[in-house]
Amino acid sequence: MPRFALRLEYDGGPFAGWQRQPALNSVQGRLEEATARLDATGPAVQGAGRTDAGVHAVGQVAHLDMARDWEPFRLGEALNAHLRPAPVAVVAVARVGEDFHARFSAEEREYRYRLISRRAPLVHDRGQAWRIRHELDLGAMREGAAHLIGRHDFTTFRSSICQAKSPLRTLDALEIEAVGGIAGREIRFTLRARSFLHNQVRSLVGTLERVGAGAWPAQRVADALGARDRSACGPVAPPDGLCLMAVRYPVDPFAPAP
Repeated sequence: MPRFALRLEYDGGPFAGWQRQPALNSVQGRLEEATARLDATGPAVQGAGRTDAGVHAVGQVAHLDMARDWEPFRLGEALNAHLRPAPVAVVAVARVGEDFHARFSAEEREYRYRLISRRAPLVHDRGQAWRIRHELDLGAMREGAAHLIGRHDFTTFRSSICQAKSPLRTLDALEIEAVGGIAGREIRFTLRARSFLHNQVRSLVGTLERVGAGAWPAQRVADALGARDRSACGPVAPPDGLCLMAVRYPVDPFAPAP
């Protein structure tokens, strides 16, 4: 059966998350409803990352096996036609080999978290960023973030219901930058790793926000990491500001043919 890779974007607001769940609206479920309209076998869609309820994506990757071959462009058009009006779009389709797996073949995932500092409620960015009313100290947050880079036991920063067999993860990058604008000062957190634990990104951002607000000294991030205790974590940031930006592979399945 021919295998296809899909690059997807979606607004996570209306969904209970990526993963198919009985009686709940999920991104995977909507995609599989669309594929069932094209293929009587009802092919399953396998995603690269199980984003939580309310979390967005502009670079999610999935794969599926179709009963017959399709021209990639036409498959993308057909899927998008059946996905409407759900806020999910197939932005690229590529024919891949049987050894490609959206989840297990990935070598890096990149997430971005948006936080906007302003007094007024968000309008155009509502549901797309975490609004706080106070200013944040970038230098302090970067100092705290430096303790998190590398391979660590991230027990403190994962959900108590995380199903990963090990809390050990290697965080390759945690970059924090400020972007000014008339809508308010935006703080962007960019995190890259081969894989993340359940709620890891939101736990890290929520903890660093406390550092930036002056409620925590930067050293407390290192102490919390070393505690390996969920109760040592700061508050978990809301899902609104989190977006899966990219999933990277040894060979980009969507790269133009030479």
